[in-house]
Amino acid sequence: MSASTLIEPLPQQASQKKQPWLQKSVLPGFGLSLGFGTLYASLIVFIPLAALVVKSFEMPLDQLWDVITNRRALASYRLTFGASLIGATLNLFFGLIVAWVLVRYTFPGKRIVDAIVDLPFALPTAVAGIALTAIYAPNGLVGQYFALIDIKIAYTWIGVTIALTFIGLPFVVRTVQPVLADLEAEVEEAAASLGASRWQTFKRIIFPALLPSLLTGFALSFARAIGEYGSVVFISGNMPYRTEITPLLIMTKLEQFDYAGAAALGSVMLLFSFILLLLINLLQHWSHKRTGG
Repeated sequence: MSASTLIEPLPQQASQKKQPWLQKSVLPGFGLSLGFGTLYASLIVFIPLAALVVKSFEMPLDQLWDVITNRRALASYRLTFGASLIGATLNLFFGLIVAWVLVRYTFPGKRIVDAIVDLPFALPTAVAGIALTAIYAPNGLVGQYFALIDIKIAYTWIGVTIALTFIGLPFVVRTVQPVLADLEAEVEEAAASLGASRWQTFKRIIFPALLPSLLTGFALSFARAIGEYGSVVFISGNMPYRTEITPLLIMTKLEQFDYAGAAALGSVMLLFSFILLLLINLLQHWSHKRTGG
């Protein structure tokens, strides 16, 4: 009888063979940590969101349907999601350019520019709204020149889009920047030595590696813009049916002590945000599989 047949695996070893994911954990107490993590997430995220949905059903269904589908609510949805989508798309493009410049080039004042990118994170949203309004108002530093050609920025959907673009830019830059820094320039040089053009190098080497982080930055920027309030209320003018965003409409409901109506509008925002973020996560998963990440 060989020695290998005399040595039987211990129960714990057999359990680990059946459950190989246990071997990947460097922290002990998986069950305990999972329980605490689930409890924390439930108290902070799941239970409040569930309470929001439950609160909205305190009113009759016909009244609930009228609150979330009336003309004023639909106009606020269009402005909120439309401006957020445009702002996130702009940040997707220009955020990549800013990250590229900060990673690939050295220039005087680079650290200052790198710090300025994070200003929308630290700046109070009300201060950002006041600053943007002062710049883009008809008598502002920039708005006065657009007023000469009869283009109004502040107190229109354009001003709302600018505010949402402003607060969402750092999300794209900070998610793309570390991935771009990890890309080796030697790979691009090898592609160029093999005859690849700059566009081919970007399309086949750089872009596939950056795509997951770009989608993540887009999702974060989009989600941040949907819930933005402080920087928008100053530059939008808050005109119903024209420049009123959904968060402002929810605040109006709260000021009128219509908590169920505010919860109903919040539930609609929650549903649409979840669906859009789920689609983006599916795109990320597809991108990881496609690139072998």
